[in-house]
Amino acid sequence: MSLAAPAETGAAPDPSITSTTPRQAQRTSDRLKALFLLSLGAILIVSLGNLFDPIVRYDDYPALFAEPEGFWGKTLSEGRWLNYVWHLRGVVTPSWLNFVAFQAVWALLCAALATLAFPGSGRMWFAGLAALTMLVSPQTTMIAPWFNTLLPGMMVVTLYALLALALPQRSLRLLLPPFTVAAFMAYTTLPLILVLTCLLATRERSFKDCVGLCALFVGSFALALVCVYSLNWHVHGVFGVELDISRDPNLAEGLAGLMANMTHVAETFRELMHRTSFEFWPMAWYHLALLAGATVIVARHDRLEALYLWAALAMGLGLCVVQAMKFGVGVPMRAFIFAWLVYAILIVRAAERLSATAGLSGRIARNAVLLVTLSYLLQTGNQWLVFRGWQSETRAVAANLQGGSGPIYVVGDVLSYPTAVEAGIQHPLGLEGRLRLLTGRPVILCATSPVTCASAGMPDVVPTSVTAMTPARLSGQDAILFP
Repeated sequence: MSLAAPAETGAAPDPSITSTTPRQAQRTSDRLKALFLLSLGAILIVSLGNLFDPIVRYDDYPALFAEPEGFWGKTLSEGRWLNYVWHLRGVVTPSWLNFVAFQAVWALLCAALATLAFPGSGRMWFAGLAALTMLVSPQTTMIAPWFNTLLPGMMVVTLYALLALALPQRSLRLLLPPFTVAAFMAYTTLPLILVLTCLLATRERSFKDCVGLCALFVGSFALALVCVYSLNWHVHGVFGVELDISRDPNLAEGLAGLMANMTHVAETFRELMHRTSFEFWPMAWYHLALLAGATVIVARHDRLEALYLWAALAMGLGLCVVQAMKFGVGVPMRAFIFAWLVYAILIVRAAERLSATAGLSGRIARNAVLLVTLSYLLQTGNQWLVFRGWQSETRAVAANLQGGSGPIYVVGDVLSYPTAVEAGIQHPLGLEGRLRLLTGRPVILCATSPVTCASAGMPDVVPTSVTAMTPARLSGQDAILFP
């Protein structure tokens, strides 16, 4: 048995229609509030294990501490100028507050997109299902540990989605270029959420309009590239971006170079499907089958609706393919938030179409979507629990070092430590930032500063008797030993 859902009577309301009268505007506002409360409650519950002491990735600490010098390199390597400006704010807020703010903004974005995609009376059940299905995006879960850095970019795309509920179509499209520039300067693929928003908000659909809107977005994206490249040329003397060497880029030269980099395209999509399904390949094939079936169902009822949704998906996938082929690097799975949003809307819309009349097909479709939504709510909750061991141990060690002064020396292999491996700690700087946050003291990593450690009397080798992360007092200095 599926959870009960209201059946439609007759043709479904046009999902592109937004409010045009004060009464409709009030209804839209009420729906948005209800969907936001639903989404906010769900995201806070599933992320409860990470809520009060959230994990922070090593290169996200500059944003937490409002230290622009720690982020400066990414203006050249990734064009993140909006994020750099965010680092200049001069106000440091608690990490838990920043994490809650990020999750709240993400919940608001999902609520706004669900309101756009499922307007009209009698559709609240499907709107709520769509909001929750978007909410459990594994891509967003993977990128959320960089919440301090990404908060302004998420606010930009969410503001645009809210404006889509209130502004006329022409005004919304006029705002697409400046919002695209701002979103691109926060994260490369965030502008794709903007064009999806624009496509959902379109009132009168046609093939010509879809092509025109896609052309507007391509032009807006090109403008964003020119703005970033020009800034980099003015500031760094480089017209473009220079990828960090840690990503091992292989810039394509000519057609042969592009073809050689096709392996990165294949790896990108393999990794996307593998990690989106939480490394369970049967679920990956389930997603593909559900996407294909939903596309057929939606297209059978309204070809233009399917066209508009697939236009957003195709442009996003095309952009990622171009990046992989041009730069010779894989595109991380977390960059595909836009793809999950399109997927969620498509499968819920198909379920709604099949539920227009009472019957087995509607129940099966609703259950198929609920399987994704409910299981991914559980998986998201589990993902936020994997950091607890690392967070707990580092808190305990930091508590033993409270009240001291001077630097804390870290001796041993941080990245091979069991709870560090479990939490996916990517760099010893992750511990350095963590200890700074907990103790307020400077931290010296002996693995990267051996001369400084030697002059302070730190040992080259950790004694075999040390089997866990251990605070110690060595040569009159506070230290932490890793086995």
